[in-house]
Amino acid sequence: MPKRRDILAIVLIVLPWTLLITVWHQNAIAPLLAIRKDDGVEGKREAGGQAQDSKEYCASDKDIVEVVRTEYVYTRPPPWSDVLPTIHIITPTYSRPVQKAELTRLANTFLHVPNLHWILVEDSQRRTPLVTRLLRETGLNYTHLNVETPRNYKLRGDTRDPRIPRGTMQRNLALRWLRETFNANNSQPGIVYFADDDNTYSLELFEEMRSTRKVSVWPVAFVGGLRYESPKVNAAGKVYGWKTVFDPHRPFAIDMAGFAINLRLILFKPQAYFKLRGVKGGYQESSLLRELVTLNDLEPKAANCTKILVWHTRTEKPVLVNEGKKGFTDPNVEI
Repeated sequence: MPKRRDILAIVLIVLPWTLLITVWHQNAIAPLLAIRKDDGVEGKREAGGQAQDSKEYCASDKDIVEVVRTEYVYTRPPPWSDVLPTIHIITPTYSRPVQKAELTRLANTFLHVPNLHWILVEDSQRRTPLVTRLLRETGLNYTHLNVETPRNYKLRGDTRDPRIPRGTMQRNLALRWLRETFNANNSQPGIVYFADDDNTYSLELFEEMRSTRKVSVWPVAFVGGLRYESPKVNAAGKVYGWKTVFDPHRPFAIDMAGFAINLRLILFKPQAYFKLRGVKGGYQESSLLRELVTLNDLEPKAANCTKILVWHTRTEKPVLVNEGKKGFTDPNVEI
């Protein structure tokens, strides 16, 4: 058995050599390991970068696919108040290439108006999928009706043609629906307005009409061959005539977009409709209003009819450039 002194001598001899070999081995192998490690890291980075780019591309591509496949539906309804009167907007419409575009523009305006109920009446045998889908996706409060104007009653474009002007039967159906739906004594206060889908409306207009007691009136731009038509208002704030060149002797020489009616007046006078026969062009408004009010009952809005809040988007007659010399415009009125 070796003595303790011999074991100690062996340890003292072997240990330095062991340490020396270990240090040498580390110094010789470490650079190779570093190179391999760097290569591995770069490879991983490159592979990882490619994978990440691939993931980002795939994610982006996936998002694009999802957007394409997802049907957008407007879900934010316009504000509603139990205090404000409801504005019932009656819009006749018919199939044509620009129908969806014009209805979309109109819907985008209505979405900003509190307490609005849109009564859209199609001139067709049945309610079309295009209009049905558009109404559903707007999020508006709406009623969708339809009635087709018989072909032999449709206006052919001649102002002397005695046939029914476009939209008459559709507006009358909406009036009948209102009378069948609401009770004259118990209904919430409301306003009825005829808004064609080819016009442009200021949001201020709807707030102006909301206080209508019987029938309120205001100017309409780009109609009747003028820059605007307007009721004439005296110093007492009463309507006494009309600024127009087209048949100024009409009982109510006003455009369809130029007046609103209190719902109760519609309900209390069920005989008031737009006449279907025996009415000349431009007299449709008069055929309804003369059953409801007199000239003295009209309530001028839009700063006593000095502000333009509704425009005909599509003008059917050229606008007179010298109308100012005839006294039909006010230089203070901004079109």
